[in-house]
Amino acid sequence: MLSFFRVNAPYQILSFIVVLMILQVPLYISSPDLLIPELQWMLVGEKMSQGFMLYRDVWDNLSPLSAAVYWGMDELFGRSPLAHRTVANILILFQAIYFNYISSERQLFTERNYVPGVLYILFLNVSFDCSTLSPALMGTTFILLAFGTLIRQMQREGVTDEVFEMGFYLSVATLFYLPMGLFALWTFASMLLYTGATFRRHTLAFFGYIFPLALLLLFYFFRNALDDLSQNLLTSAFRTRRYNFNDFIGVLGVLGGVFLIAGLGFFQTLSYPRFINYQTRIHQIMMLWTITAVISIGLMPFIAPMQFCVFIPPLVMFSVNFFMLMKRRWMAEVLFFSLFVILFFFRYQSTFLDNAFSINESTRLENLKIQPSLLPEQIRQQKILVIGEDEGEYKDNFPATAYLNWELARYDFDNLDSYESVISIFDNFQADPPTYVIDKEKLLPVLFKRLPELGELYQPTQWKGIYQRKSSNLSK
Repeated sequence: MLSFFRVNAPYQILSFIVVLMILQVPLYISSPDLLIPELQWMLVGEKMSQGFMLYRDVWDNLSPLSAAVYWGMDELFGRSPLAHRTVANILILFQAIYFNYISSERQLFTERNYVPGVLYILFLNVSFDCSTLSPALMGTTFILLAFGTLIRQMQREGVTDEVFEMGFYLSVATLFYLPMGLFALWTFASMLLYTGATFRRHTLAFFGYIFPLALLLLFYFFRNALDDLSQNLLTSAFRTRRYNFNDFIGVLGVLGGVFLIAGLGFFQTLSYPRFINYQTRIHQIMMLWTITAVISIGLMPFIAPMQFCVFIPPLVMFSVNFFMLMKRRWMAEVLFFSLFVILFFFRYQSTFLDNAFSINESTRLENLKIQPSLLPEQIRQQKILVIGEDEGEYKDNFPATAYLNWELARYDFDNLDSYESVISIFDNFQADPPTYVIDKEKLLPVLFKRLPELGELYQPTQWKGIYQRKSSNLSK
């Protein structure tokens, strides 16, 4: 099978499509459970399509361009996980084809073939959540484009417009997924160490980077929402987070084999004497990429395999060397075929076997899956507010008020002794009143004491912790 993808022929693009389709068939036959982050992204798009403004009217730490994509998806397809997955697969295919193109066109490896592209597709299908339309996946697309521009600069002298273009791509990646802002440091370090870039080149790249960011700041400045942007996006990104160790175990269980192959390939790369100087510099740039990606883990809003999409290009780079530099061709064939079989087994067994095998519970992402039957049957297709962590209550309902993200909502709800917070809550209830309030944190009694006028509008229901807007006020 490895020998098939070593054939350098244009028809191999069709083989990429076939491999991706085969890997994705189980997810279309039996759709995996919707994850809470996926639902959150859809809800942001839904609120924006109703005319609410991100950060000012919708409190969430989603990056602006990702939110714009979800807004467009909601306008076109509504709350459709299938549509999101299809667009994600198109992105995966584009990334694989583009990475394979620059690998061949820029001679990143010792021979030109289609192994990089097929490995790219395989690695992005090690977990079902990697093929969701996540901000990390969308942002990685533009990091790849910046990488392609960077290596073109290594083969050219003088200043070209592509330097500005590279900074622009990095900025767009940042606006899709904020932790990717760290890759600006990776790019400028790579330019300084490996391209011999002049001060003028660095300046052009810098202006390319700040241009989209400046447009974003100007947009929110003229909408009088610069403080909302700062609080909900920038400040929240650098808050100290406590990650669950089991989440890291889950990621390691899913991606551990990929990291092992890439690690072995890295050592083979170090010991191979026939790389030209240019290829050696590419390997060093990829190592800087990996280091930057590791640092970005500290900025991830949650830990799941989908958040590690940005690791895929360097992992593919060294994994290709693992297979291509192996002296025993038959062993490379066996290992490559085994990789195919293992991935196909794990992808299909979860669909067709009742008791699907998994390394541990963390690899199934149980903590991120929407829990069934969280609310009574009567609370369906209603406007609700969840005071506390969202576990999927919004799946069959519509979000009300700006408080979509509980971490950000705590700015107000944890400060009910603050006049500004209480007024902010009242204004949000007035602007977009919920029919039901699910009070997980038991804060409504205190809030109603602070805001008697608001308390008169809601009454407790027969279900503990759930309040309903009084029928006489529903039309107001």
